[in-house]
Amino acid sequence: MTQLPRARPRKEQADREIDENLKRAFEKVASEPVPDRFTDLLKQLKEKEAKSRAQQSGEHTSND
Repeated sequence: MTQLPRARPRKEQADREIDENLKRAFEKVASEPVPDRFTDLLKQLKEKEAKSRAQQSGEHTSND
C-alpha cells in the first residue's frame, strides 16, 4: 500500500509565505514617492494629448 506524500500542508505554508512576502515588497515599493522625472514626463504626455485632441476637434468643426 503506497501512501501519498504529505507535501500539501508544506506547499500551502510556502504559498502563504510567498504571498505575504510579495505583499510586503509591493507595499514598500508602492509607498515610495514617484520620481520627479516620471511626473514631468506624465505632464508632458498629458499636454501633448490635450493639444492633439484640440487639433482634432478643430479639424472636425472646420470640416462640418
